[in-house]
Amino acid sequence: MPLSTRNKAILEALLVTLLWSSSIILIKKYLLDVPPLAFTGMRYALAFLFLLPGLIRRKGEVRQLRAKDWRYLVILGLVYYTITQGAQFLSLVYLDAITMSLLLNFTGPMVALLGLFFLKESVSRLQWIGMSVFLIGVAIYFFPITTMPKSLLGVGLALLTMTANSIAAVMGRGVNREQRLDPMVVTGISMGIGAAVLLGVGLAIHGIPTFEPRVWFLLFLIGGLNTALAFWLWNRTQQVLTATESSVINNSMLIHISILSWLFLGESLSPIGLIGLLVSIAGVFLVSWKPA
Repeated sequence: MPLSTRNKAILEALLVTLLWSSSIILIKKYLLDVPPLAFTGMRYALAFLFLLPGLIRRKGEVRQLRAKDWRYLVILGLVYYTITQGAQFLSLVYLDAITMSLLLNFTGPMVALLGLFFLKESVSRLQWIGMSVFLIGVAIYFFPITTMPKSLLGVGLALLTMTANSIAAVMGRGVNREQRLDPMVVTGISMGIGAAVLLGVGLAIHGIPTFEPRVWFLLFLIGGLNTALAFWLWNRTQQVLTATESSVINNSMLIHISILSWLFLGESLSPIGLIGLLVSIAGVFLVSWKPA
């Protein structure tokens, strides 16, 4: 039985979150000694180069972009890539990763409210229940090992990351659901703009980094597969999935990272943590499920 367009989009979105999660595992395992901001800037700049042939093939559509489209894509690129990625990097300087991850999981409800107001996308009772179940699972997973954050600056930067990510999610859904612009055009232009600023900041702080061949290999792998392909697929799924659905599926990275860390990094998963993940999975299912 062939998959419906919606179910295909859900599977593609889950594949994207798996790719993004594997990036974190690769960085944690092999790239801890690499300047993170410079690496991030080069990652997105390289991803743009992978997308460039697709943009060239669609140069006719690029020429037809209106001034309004360019303004929208410029803002999307700055919010989605420069601000979100930059603030996330800075927040991890002042805040532990556990608290950071916990705060980012509140993106779903914020996107639901923004989407309700700006996109007029209603959120069903079942989806509100699903988001609540997901957050309960997150609380079960994190709270036994989470302490009070010691840095108000770190919390502020994490909240900035969450806010920017939420705004970008709504903006991405807004431009993609019209299906007027090709997802390759949306991805390539917005990423190119955001990557240019991010790379400039990274080089200004760290200078021109010297990478070993192993780092270059991982940079090409993450830039091509986990960034260029993943963000193109993500923009394509946003033509079908609502902002709320995309956001909660994005938050399922918590589940992927926990499982991948257990498999490849040897990190243990407590029974309580496993229960939290299972509850979170149930929440993601409820948000994505459309009863007949």
